[in-house]
Amino acid sequence: MSLFRVLLSILFPPLAVLDKGCGSVLIVFILTICGWVPGVIAALVILNNTNRYYE
Repeated sequence: MSLFRVLLSILFPPLAVLDKGCGSVLIVFILTICGWVPGVIAALVILNNTNRYYE
């Protein structure tokens, strides 16, 4: 997880998870609409956990 991704997930969470798939973008987008903080938390969790699945 790079510093650029972290800053992007703080500023605009759906854009940070754009390459993780349509489902991730949709979930983060909906959570961002509900509130900015849940969207940021979801984006950071998705960015942090996806490395485990590709190993």
